[in-house]
Amino acid sequence: MSLAREGVNVVMNGRDADTLETAVLEVRQAALGEITGVACDVTTESGRGQLLAACDAPDILVNNAGGPPPGDFREWDLAQWNQALNANMLTAIMLIKATVDGMMERNFGRIINITSGSVKAPIATLGLSNGTRAGLTGFVAGIARQVSVKGVTINGILPGPFNTDRLRSGIQFRSEKAGVSFESEFEKGERANPSGRYGRPEEFGELCAYLCSVQASYINAQNILIDGGAYPGTL
Repeated sequence: MSLAREGVNVVMNGRDADTLETAVLEVRQAALGEITGVACDVTTESGRGQLLAACDAPDILVNNAGGPPPGDFREWDLAQWNQALNANMLTAIMLIKATVDGMMERNFGRIINITSGSVKAPIATLGLSNGTRAGLTGFVAGIARQVSVKGVTINGILPGPFNTDRLRSGIQFRSEKAGVSFESEFEKGERANPSGRYGRPEEFGELCAYLCSVQASYINAQNILIDGGAYPGTL
């Protein structure tokens, strides 16, 4: 939505065609550019092919895929690890590989990887996410400094708790495990944040749009927390 308001031609991806179409119609109401939806599973080679066919020379790539489920690492088998690695590390790398050279040829590109605040402060129940997203962060650190001379920046956005379906599913998991109500666990999380609330999705969108802009051309190879001050460190 934030990119669309700035006049960017946006190609949106989702696995469920009906859900995607609803989102596309919503974004079009505020858009200055063209909005296109591509329903496919971006974690598959064929899905990435469909997405790139709809936009084969993007100037902006925002990598994001659904996070793996919470749980106890003792219960995860190799198949679950491979699924998490594919969705939250390898898929982003494959899309970067497919697009970054074209960006360099055009002397402009913005790549944003949406990871998690857990990259800096791991969350015990989200081991699959902690590990795979940290792996992507390490990989990007090695290439971001190789491409910036050609006008391409690669940055990560590390969200803390935002009021989304993903956050609510985690709260549901914790409330069931603790034997308390969803509402009490939800409010407990709000109180635990220095801001006294969860983030709003539009706040995240505005940061992402800024990092994709010309004005952000000197921000590169950074991992930017947006968590209301929840991370307790100074660096």
